[in-house]
Formats: sequence, C-alpha cells, structure tokens
Amino acid sequence: MASFASPAEPVVRAARPGDVAAIGAIATATGQDDDWSGQNPAYVQHLMRHGRVVVAESAGRITGFGATQLIGTGPAAVTMLTDLFVHPAGHGHGTGRALLARLWAGTGRRMTFSSMHAHALPLYTSFGLDAWWPLLYLQGDGRALAPPAGWAAAPAAAGQVAGLELDWTGTDRSADHHAWAARPHGGGLVVTRDGAAVAAGTAAGPGDEYTLMHLAIGPAADDAAAAAAVITALAEAPAPARVSTVCLPAPHPAVRPLLAAGWRVPYLDQYMASQPDLLDPRRAVPSPGQA
Repeated sequence: MASFASPAEPVVRAARPGDVAAIGAIATATGQDDDWSGQNPAYVQHLMRHGRVVVAESAGRITGFGATQLIGTGPAAVTMLTDLFVHPAGHGHGTGRALLARLWAGTGRRMTFSSMHAHALPLYTSFGLDAWWPLLYLQGDGRALAPPAGWAAAPAAAGQVAGLELDWTGTDRSADHHAWAARPHGGGLVVTRDGAAVAAGTAAGPGDEYTLMHLAIGPAADDAAAAAAVITALAEAPAPARVSTVCLPAPHPAVRPLLAAGWRVPYLDQYMASQPDLLDPRRAVPSPGQA
C-alpha cells in the first residue's frame, strides 16, 4: 500500500484532466467501485464539465478528492456534495475537512447524502448541515411489479425527460439526464396515467447495478400517484437483470408497497442539508450522488 503519511497540511487545488486516474484509484481504495462513481472516468469528466472537482495533495501524491454540483440557479440553487473521499492510507491529516472547506467556502444552501461512516456526520454538521431522514437503497425484481390500472411507462429521449422536469421544477437537469442515458442500458422514460405525463426520469446501469437514477414527479401528483409512478417506472424500465435499485427517502409513499412486495434495503445513506426542504421526502426519487 502506498504511504501518504505526512504531517503537512494537504494542499487542495482544482482537479485537472491528468488527475482522473488517481481519482479512480482513490475511489476504488475506498470501496466506490460501482459503475457510476469516481472510478469511472466518464463520471469524473462529467463533474469536471458541469460541477466542481478538487483534489488534495500531500507529499507529492493525490490523497483525496471531492466534488460538488450546483442544482438550480439563482437564490434557490443548492450546492450538492457529490463526492468526498480520502485514501485510507491518508486518513488522520485533515484532508476531508480541507477538501470540504474549499468546496463549501462561505454560506449557502447545501446538501449531501452522507455515508454511515463514523466521521462523516460530525464533519458535515460542522459545515452547517443537519441530518433529516435516511435515504433507502431498495433492491428487487422490477419485472415482478404490476403498474396500477391506467398507468404505463414509455421510452423517451433525454431531452424530453429533461424538458418535463424543467417544466415541473424550474431546474434544468438536461446534462445529467444525457450522461445517465449514456451509461450501459441507459434510457429515459415517461410515466403516464390515462395518457397524461405524471413522472419522467432515466434508468441505467449494467447487471445488478441497474438503477432508476432519477425520477421527477409532476407537482399535481398526490401520495398515491407518487407511489404509482415509482412502481410503474420500475415495472416497465428495461432492466437487464432481475435485481434493480431505486433510492427513496424513507417517508416516500412508494416505500411501503415496495417492501410489501419483497424488496429489501441492503444499505442506506443519511440526507443532510442546511435546511430540510431542499428535497421533498414524499416526492423526491434522487440519484444518491447527484440528487
């Protein structure tokens, strides 16, 4: 194992294209080796284009990296912390705090999905975030689900999905939907009830990493419609394997029917934010990395 030990405070700087391999190595060393994480150059390059990526250097080596992405514009914009990882051999030198101080300088609306690592929650609270609810990673066989009567989902281009989300929320996620759709088995979908669009999102991923990446639900949907939209999207998304994943806030109305259908929760994150209403836990179907 490479040694990163150094008493010196780490130097934090903007990531450069030549850092992508080192970022991938840190992601792998910290267990973030899934298809859409820091070990995937396409993911890192997407964040470099549409967000902000920084790295920490110590003794001439990159010892950690962090990234944020701005969701929305103007006063309502939220800075989402997508990644914060330090190589295990570099722990104990303040690297995570130094990275976060660079990414979250000043004040503003900010959020992240924290892992259950013992150091994560204290660090984020020191930057003004509180823990509000758990984000559940639900896994099950979407093909065993049945959409309610009158509900259906159809394939859609990333631009159409992003356009509906923009109309409903005022937030442009087109770059993200295009990036998600470019993953293995990726594609957009629109969920309808009696022919009218109720939700739109993108699903993607290889094998048992196939995930409903993000689903926007129209503002007119009540709890029953929000649950039906999720069930329909999971039932009719073209999953390449029996196991699919969707990340839902614990209070989301789709959680109970999915658990009743035998879906399980192998792990969870903690939604942390500078104020609770940056995401609606009864409507949000977020990407845990990009919300």
